[in-house]
Amino acid sequence: MAAAVKNDPKVIFGWALYDWANSSYIVTTGAIIGVFFASTIVPEEGFLGFDGETLWGAVVSMGAFALFLAMPVLGAIADFSGSKRRFLQISAYTGAVFTMLVPFVPDGAVPWFLALFLVSYIGFASGNVFYDGFLPDITTDATIDKVSSRGYALGYVGGGIYLLLAMVVILLSDDGGATGLSTSGATRLAIFGAGAWWLAFTLVAMRRLPETGVAAGLPAGSGGGWSAYARVGFARTIATGRKLLGFRQLLLFVLAFVFYNDGIQTVISMAGPFASETLDLDITVIGIAFLVVQFIAFFGALAFGVLSSRLGTKGAIMVALAAWTLLAVAGYLIPAGSPGLFLGLACCIGFVLGGAQALSRSLYGSMIPEEASAEFFGFFSVFSKFSAIWGPLVFAVVSNRTGSGRPAILSIAAFFAVGMILLSRVDIAEARRSRDRWTFEEGESGLGAPLPGSRQNPG
Repeated sequence: MAAAVKNDPKVIFGWALYDWANSSYIVTTGAIIGVFFASTIVPEEGFLGFDGETLWGAVVSMGAFALFLAMPVLGAIADFSGSKRRFLQISAYTGAVFTMLVPFVPDGAVPWFLALFLVSYIGFASGNVFYDGFLPDITTDATIDKVSSRGYALGYVGGGIYLLLAMVVILLSDDGGATGLSTSGATRLAIFGAGAWWLAFTLVAMRRLPETGVAAGLPAGSGGGWSAYARVGFARTIATGRKLLGFRQLLLFVLAFVFYNDGIQTVISMAGPFASETLDLDITVIGIAFLVVQFIAFFGALAFGVLSSRLGTKGAIMVALAAWTLLAVAGYLIPAGSPGLFLGLACCIGFVLGGAQALSRSLYGSMIPEEASAEFFGFFSVFSKFSAIWGPLVFAVVSNRTGSGRPAILSIAAFFAVGMILLSRVDIAEARRSRDRWTFEEGESGLGAPLPGSRQNPG
């Protein structure tokens, strides 16, 4: 890899701009697409006996499961092909185009809507695998945190600006208002615009982001083609999991993260349909709520950074999880038709959202051996997707069995509670000391067999 791409302002801007580009999809999925599906695409009588909330929870869970299976393969491609830029383009362009196709699905065509959305969702998430893979290539140890934060911040701002524009269009519609569009038509335009925004800014970003990888070649004996990447990817994931058994405290943290991250992801993905179907709020109120979350999350992340300096990282995460538990209960108690209370809840969610996720990543990074950070973060990425499967599935099942989203949103509090209990038992000091038990000689670990093709620094 050419050293010239390291800390190059043009390259870094191109990389960060992709976060700006795909953020339109993130906010539109949460604030608009889920609500539009539940309130407009799904008939009032439901589809195949299921209401919109249940169906949306099921499809989000299915998408997360598909990504969980694909992550090891995608990670292996990113590591060994030397074609991260090309695969990022394929994923982004596919996701953006299918997002632009979603609003053309007529009311009632539930299977078509779900199929198109699922492809767009997989394009978005798989693109992020290759996007994240650029970070160590374009930075040095001294700049990686700053550059990562820059992309994170640019994504929040970009997503907030796009959602603001989309909500203006929807607010001015009102069935033939200032825009001459119906509310449904304006919503469809907002979804189309999210894909167009994603596509347009990706084209700009790719002009500034060169291919940084060099094809390393798959390990000897692995064969070739997609099946080889699959074998290597899954072998690496299993091997890392086996190594993790030698680190009890780190393993306990990963289990805690699986539970509470599942709760966070479920709230993000199901808040829109829950507000529409259960709280009987219109898409304008829901969009404003997501807009509030988008901007407050930035300041919340900063505030929890300060809190972690006083309580420690684990203590600050515990505070955030306690708040998440109370917020799930508050969501259960909010009366239908109460936009003010829902917006207040959104403010609180925004404040704890950025803190819990950012601190979890940094805490994990402080507990893993530096020489094997690539393989352990790859493992962490796989189980981040694994943890996003079960919450939406539980929400869908409970909502379907009870006929209401209230018990379903309350059930999510259990994920936070279990996560808190497990995290409280993690000995952070012991987890950090255990890093010294790792030795790396000729690519081998003192606690297990070498990972096929793992990127390890000399000890």
